[in-house]
Amino acid sequence: MIQVIVKRQREHITGFRVEGHSGYADRGSDIICSAVSALTINCVNSIEELAGDEIRVESDEESGMIDLTVCGIPSEEASLFLKSWQMGILEISRTYGKQYVSVKS
Repeated sequence: MIQVIVKRQREHITGFRVEGHSGYADRGSDIICSAVSALTINCVNSIEELAGDEIRVESDEESGMIDLTVCGIPSEEASLFLKSWQMGILEISRTYGKQYVSVKS
């Protein structure tokens, strides 16, 4: 199962931790892992390249872990990227089931 923790500071999403593998299909053929990975990596890259916020990122490819923290209060652009990422992750969880993607805020 992919476990997602949405980090918050009051009303702001300030980051996330995504970890694990969905187990939906064999590694390399798992559309849920691919979708979550694409959304997550795109969000990290967008905040870094387009929003310009200072961020801390840790990752471990083997465990499927990506941990992002925006330093300070996120800019409007970073907030939009984080909200969009969350919307996509929640839709994947609703569509395929919480047994594959668990989301906690």
